Amino acid sequence: MSERIHTAPQETGEAPVRTGLLIDGKTVETEEWTAVRNPAAPDLVVGHAAAATPEQARAAVAAADAAFPAWAAMPARRRAEIISEALTLLDGSEAERAALMTRENGKISFESQVEMGVFVARTRAAIDLVDSLDQVRRLDGPPLTSYIHRLPMGVVTVIVPFNWPIAILGASLPYALLAGNTAVVKPPPTVPLALVRTLELFAAGLPAGVLNVVTGSNEAVAPLLTDPRVRKIVFTGSTAAGKHIMAAAAQNLASVTLELGGNDPAIVLDDAVLDQEHIGRLVQGAFLTSGQVCMAVKRVYVHRSRYDELVDALSSALDTQRVGPGDDPASTMGPLNSAGQRDKVAAMLAQAAGAGAEVRELGTLAPGAATSKGHFLRPTLVLDPDTGLRIVTEEQFGPALPILPFDDVDSVLHHVNNDWSGLCSSVWSADAARAAALAERLRTGTTWINHANAVACDDRAPFGGFRQSGIGREMGPEGLLSFTEAHTITTHG
Repeated sequence: MSERIHTAPQETGEAPVRTGLLIDGKTVETEEWTAVRNPAAPDLVVGHAAAATPEQARAAVAAADAAFPAWAAMPARRRAEIISEALTLLDGSEAERAALMTRENGKISFESQVEMGVFVARTRAAIDLVDSLDQVRRLDGPPLTSYIHRLPMGVVTVIVPFNWPIAILGASLPYALLAGNTAVVKPPPTVPLALVRTLELFAAGLPAGVLNVVTGSNEAVAPLLTDPRVRKIVFTGSTAAGKHIMAAAAQNLASVTLELGGNDPAIVLDDAVLDQEHIGRLVQGAFLTSGQVCMAVKRVYVHRSRYDELVDALSSALDTQRVGPGDDPASTMGPLNSAGQRDKVAAMLAQAAGAGAEVRELGTLAPGAATSKGHFLRPTLVLDPDTGLRIVTEEQFGPALPILPFDDVDSVLHHVNNDWSGLCSSVWSADAARAAALAERLRTGTTWINHANAVACDDRAPFGGFRQSGIGREMGPEGLLSFTEAHTITTHG
């Protein structure tokens, strides 16, 4: 949780953390600050993030705009070299930044450590695509000859969510910079500290103004969306918030890439392998980061002949989970990031129980977790709920998973292909050809076979959603070119 304050009182426990704005290569402090609290112990203040004013947000856009001409004019290979060199400035600080991420986000330490590496890996994946920026298409045919090449767009605003902010930033920021754009990054209000620390280090290796960072309230940072110098907005978050972002972008017809909510289905066929390894993949696919992942499994459709077996296997696996503070080595799941999100999931579970579904809470709470005021929820299965309940129709974004038996896979396919969401899906079967045939019929941005979630994400491939799960794609060649405009030069000869 976060709150606006006018002073920065001392924290207890860990060393105080205080982050400013990053504008035109300089750290800028503010009159007001936002307190960031530990989701496992909300009475503990982890640190304070600068609360920008609208004027400071506009100054960040102006700095990015001023830096754009020289950065865009630079050969793409030279930009790649600078970005690669800047990446080395993160070396040696991974453990400190990961520990800070766990304190402000709540996720377990291992996940925070992985997150630091994902940003680096995704940046390197972007750099590997640099040659595609120099490719020129030629169209011959008298009397016209045309050449099509790609130009950077200008200032890009990137807004990331609380769950994996640094990793998610790696799907867009390196691509935007490599393509020749400059950027302003807006960290999430509840989890800004580790991200700001990371970008301060990274930006030190870039020309001033190429990368700027602004923290603050939605109202204060509105210029990051509405300033006419912003030519593209990249947003990852809820579908409702994405609609707001798109409306703001429409004021200046700025381009958008929106990676939004997903009510991601897993379809378990009658020949699925349900051994320990595959059950472990399904548990991780649904409960990574306590279920707070856009591409996580949000509902499981299982053939009725395998329903009891799957429920028993998932129940046994989840009963070994230990829910506690993320920095406790014994914890396998941390708290939810906010009280509001915890209460939303709890309300879904209460509705399901009230409607007669079996709500099976599993795992154990760490000693003291129940009295710490932390945002903890045990992993929970909701068995054969009515399909109209919120736990089925909405993205829960928490450690609660509905299991729904089916008899006809075509009816499941029709339902999920016509649902509001279309981010990710997965098919589980021992028959690779059968699984692939079904996967090809699913209208989601990504479909995995016998796996799911971020641990199975191929960062060489484009990522994004159908329908209300988003617009556009990140990563891969498509993601890189989405930060450019096609420019045609035609001659008469």
